[in-house]
Amino acid sequence: MKPYQHEVKYYECDRMGVTHHSNYIRFMEEARVDWMDQLGYGFERMEAEGIVSPVVALSCNYKRTTTFKDVIEIEVCSSSRSLEQEATVTVDGDEVMALSVGDKVIVSKAAPEIPVVMLSDISFWERVRGKL
Repeated sequence: MKPYQHEVKYYECDRMGVTHHSNYIRFMEEARVDWMDQLGYGFERMEAEGIVSPVVALSCNYKRTTTFKDVIEIEVCSSSRSLEQEATVTVDGDEVMALSVGDKVIVSKAAPEIPVVMLSDISFWERVRGKL
């Protein structure tokens, strides 16, 4: 799997020239969509099968800032035993932040009030890998 790359845009920076912290969540979502596409099980396919995957919790550990024109690289990984995904964000090999998207819920579109898969029940990613 190749890491997702994003060049920091001018409008993503604050008055001090630093990437605003809220953008990293968007970058992670871009990377997550790219990762699923690389697996051959993109969100279009998942939703066509009647499954949606809302993020219900996440956490970030900011280690240093990025600025305009920095090319950040986001490596997404998932444990084969959980629905939690982790990402490491780097610039020129230096770690910028660690991000964890956990407590995901996999929900059927037909009955969104009933979770199909909870974090502790089954490995969704094993199901995904089995369908490739």
